[in-house]
Amino acid sequence: MATKPLVEWETGLLDCFEEVGTCCYGFWCCPCLACTVSGRFGENSCLPLCDICSPAILAAFGIPLFAPPAGLSLRAAMRNRYGIKGSLCKDIAVACCCSWCSWCQMHRELKHRKVSPTVINVQNTTIFATQPAPVMMMQPQGFVTQQGFVNQQGFGTQQGAFMT
Repeated sequence: MATKPLVEWETGLLDCFEEVGTCCYGFWCCPCLACTVSGRFGENSCLPLCDICSPAILAAFGIPLFAPPAGLSLRAAMRNRYGIKGSLCKDIAVACCCSWCSWCQMHRELKHRKVSPTVINVQNTTIFATQPAPVMMMQPQGFVTQQGFVNQQGFGTQQGAFMT
């Protein structure tokens, strides 16, 4: 099995001015940018909100949280999917020290790759083409016209005669 060689990120961590729109988006509304990146990568768009809520909630219980879980996991997943050089230690350092720049870099990477989520719905159904068994149709010998009356061919109407 041949593996593809690892590549670098398309832009550097601090290359915000390569694409000013992403830089402004990340600066003025980083949570919105993070949700956009997560959605474009195919994850739940609300996933980055864990980075905002979880440190406060865990700190209330006395548990310190330094690494933003969504930013870190998404960065590692993106490196893995696209074969980008790096390590988990570098991902932790970037996610802890420069979270906004990390989200901007991931956004630029996805824009460069023009990635939009793809939903594939696969169903395995087997369809058998069968015909029902042949049925012979016969003309009815008699039929009920009113309750209690049976009309038979060749005979008149008889009260009380029922067809079996």
